[in-house]
Amino acid sequence: MNLLRGLAVLTLFQGIGEGISHITGIPVPGPVIGMVLLFLALQFSHTETPAWLGRTGHSLIRWLSLMFLPACTGLFFLPDISRNQWLPIAGAIVLATLLTLLLAALLMQKLMSAEGERP
Repeated sequence: MNLLRGLAVLTLFQGIGEGISHITGIPVPGPVIGMVLLFLALQFSHTETPAWLGRTGHSLIRWLSLMFLPACTGLFFLPDISRNQWLPIAGAIVLATLLTLLLAALLMQKLMSAEGERP
């Protein structure tokens, strides 16, 4: 039952984000807006994140790789585009991976130094 409640909350925030994206026309995907709104709601609620919502998130993250399969499969059905654009696609993948690693390392370094400063 808690998993369904967590999925309902996530779907609700995704729907709100989709609505905001559609109404305002900003070029940000609705699910991204929804997750930012959920983050803000959890930050300003002055309570801990409900355990059932955390378990739902962890359950979804465990299956995250399956969510990328449709996008990867689409490349096989667009051979002309991927054949002509393989260098920009590969460059974007490499650049995004390096940028992600760099930002994750900087964030980890900052969080670890902040943790060390606490009494």
